[in-house]
Amino acid sequence: MTPSTEASAALDDIVRVSRALGGDPSFVLHGGGNTSITARGEDVTGEPVDLVLVKGSGWDLATIEPAGFAPLRRDRLERLLRLPHLDDPTMVNELRQASLDASAPTASIEALLHAHLPGRVALHSHSDAIVAVTDRDVPDDEIAAALGPRVAVLPYVMPGFPLARLVADTDLGDADALVLRNHGLFTFGDDPDAVLARHRELVARAVELSGIVAPGRADAEQPDAGEGGIPLRGALTTIAGLRADVARAAGRPMLLRQSRSQRAAAFAARPDLEAATTRGTATPEHVIYTKRHPLVGRDVAAYANAYRAYVERNRQRQDGPVTPLDPAPRVVLDPELGMLTAGDTVRDTGIAADIAEHTIAVIEAADAMGGYRSLDEAQSFDIEYWSLEQAKLAGRRRAPLAGEVAIVTGAASGIGRATAERLLDGAAVVGVDLDPSVPHAFSGDAWRGVVGDVADPAVIERVLDEAVRTYGGVDMLVVAAGIFPPSEAIADIDDATWERALRVNATAPLRLMRSAHPHLALAPRGGRVVLVSTKNVAAPGPGVASYSASKTAAAQLARVAALEWAADGIRVNQVEPDAVFDTAIWTPELLAERAASYGLTVEEYRTRNLLRVEVTSARVAEAVAVFCERLPATTGAHLSVDGGNDRVI
Repeated sequence: MTPSTEASAALDDIVRVSRALGGDPSFVLHGGGNTSITARGEDVTGEPVDLVLVKGSGWDLATIEPAGFAPLRRDRLERLLRLPHLDDPTMVNELRQASLDASAPTASIEALLHAHLPGRVALHSHSDAIVAVTDRDVPDDEIAAALGPRVAVLPYVMPGFPLARLVADTDLGDADALVLRNHGLFTFGDDPDAVLARHRELVARAVELSGIVAPGRADAEQPDAGEGGIPLRGALTTIAGLRADVARAAGRPMLLRQSRSQRAAAFAARPDLEAATTRGTATPEHVIYTKRHPLVGRDVAAYANAYRAYVERNRQRQDGPVTPLDPAPRVVLDPELGMLTAGDTVRDTGIAADIAEHTIAVIEAADAMGGYRSLDEAQSFDIEYWSLEQAKLAGRRRAPLAGEVAIVTGAASGIGRATAERLLDGAAVVGVDLDPSVPHAFSGDAWRGVVGDVADPAVIERVLDEAVRTYGGVDMLVVAAGIFPPSEAIADIDDATWERALRVNATAPLRLMRSAHPHLALAPRGGRVVLVSTKNVAAPGPGVASYSASKTAAAQLARVAALEWAADGIRVNQVEPDAVFDTAIWTPELLAERAASYGLTVEEYRTRNLLRVEVTSARVAEAVAVFCERLPATTGAHLSVDGGNDRVI
């Protein structure tokens, strides 16, 4: 659709106020809420069309752009609202057909409601304060009176057509705001800024009534305790063991994140925690991300059994067959460990943490006003197993290493960096390097970089602490850090050069492998260690005794580990590259020196293998990924990535 001038101006207005609304996490979290504006447009024939520009499903109000709104024919939506009944698949199909642009996103499930509300603009949020005021056992008119004039209050009904029909059958009178119990707030009118101001006014009134202090976004927490943060408690093996239990219940690897929230830790220490947390979610849609209630304590098996029983009690509520979701908890509240959240991805653990924090705020505020009350079990089940929500989950792609955690040494450059980048396609990665740039080597919450010498036990402790408390455990250990001392004959090697090579290339892998072993043994798919070795183990050259001997020591260490750790389900394999010149080891001077020692030009030296190809860090990283992603029956293997070497073959 090519928007008309009026439609373009309307889009600009709704994008602006939507971002203002969505930018406040006490109003909207992770794609929640929806907005709309009406405008006059034209179809392909030039005929005028009355449109409702409705937020598309999957778009986040905080960052939404004009492309995030679906242009729907308003007259078509109004005719649909006259139907006595419309099932969900048919409604979604009709919304798609009502769109003037086939490439536009699927409109929000509340599109029919937006089309009915009076005024040009409608803004909908799940404000914590509004939810706290309405998640109580009090009459609708008491809530309406407390919020002030021109506010209509309706009981909770399922989103989509049932809610739209309820509103269509309700006389809104002179109302310019609609509060839906256990759900949220709509404000509507002709002026976008006035509608936004009215929304903020009512939320401010609800804040006064409830005294709620809403948290920010939990995914903005820093890895170190800062303002509002707390030092984390609990042994690393306790957290890794809990994560293993969660993964076992889920039937797949899961990440587990320990929160530094002071509020969550205090809530988890409440003596009445079980009673306080089993009353349901703050808003119905949260059940998709957190389940109806958290696990209190650490008995994952008991929680899973209770969840299966919950499904059995309610499965008859669905018209068709019910495929149970995994029974693993998404939020864990434990007096010692505080709050932990589980998910397939780092984003999922962040969403669960955000929602849990905001739910705690709502529960505390509602209890202070007389008692928190959410939807009952049956209503929660209807949302959790709602066909439209199930369709969203079914459409999600799961990466091969989703839910898993890797530690990569030497991660700031060369093979280590390339390996970290490759594993980040699904896994969470903690990289360690002496280079101070390693924390910023990659962006995103799935990456943590630790600066330090991996031969230092204190650095190893920091790396493991980051991996376990931020992501839940260690599934993969890739040892890529190494040094290549200057070329010299054995007769000229001094003790310091020799000992440094052994420390970095052999002792550091030993210390890291030894420390990581208990965590690798708990890995849901079995632990994996990949040593980035070298062709020099099988075919050393003159002048590189320190390098070849130290790397051979590490190779022998890996072979013995393969023998000893197989009983723990840990696979230990080696990748043996040669002539990888895009690494920090190979300076231009060293490259020229080694080429001259073979009587070759630099270019000839780069491709001095049987296949005459250049071996890059990315190609080595792909070989590492093969051992991490696949080959579950392989350990003690050696994979050459060298273009073919006649001395090795």
